[in-house]
Amino acid sequence: MIDTNVAIYVLEGHNIVKGIMQCSAAVSVITEMELLGKKGLLSQEEIRIRDLLEDCEVLAFTDSIKTMTIALKQRYAMKLPDAIIAATAKHRGLLLITADKGFKKLEGYIDIIILDV
Repeated sequence: MIDTNVAIYVLEGHNIVKGIMQCSAAVSVITEMELLGKKGLLSQEEIRIRDLLEDCEVLAFTDSIKTMTIALKQRYAMKLPDAIIAATAKHRGLLLITADKGFKKLEGYIDIIILDV
């Protein structure tokens, strides 16, 4: 599962994420909303984002994920979108790939790779 920042790096063509989309990837519905909710999004950017999302499984927000998100927010001081993404990965048993160093505190709680960008 890729975090929003990794999806952005894929869209921008960064070398560090080149091989990520060669296998099936998943994203949280939060990532979908963050990408498409960008203020001033140009139609050409939206097309590229939607093309990327078509290659991903977009994972819905469920009651189980909501419960895990609340627990994460209580245990770790996290932003809500990050907690939802982490809870989604944990709930689905997926490896989370991110470049956000703030997720370091979750090592051992979820399977995670933190890219050094």
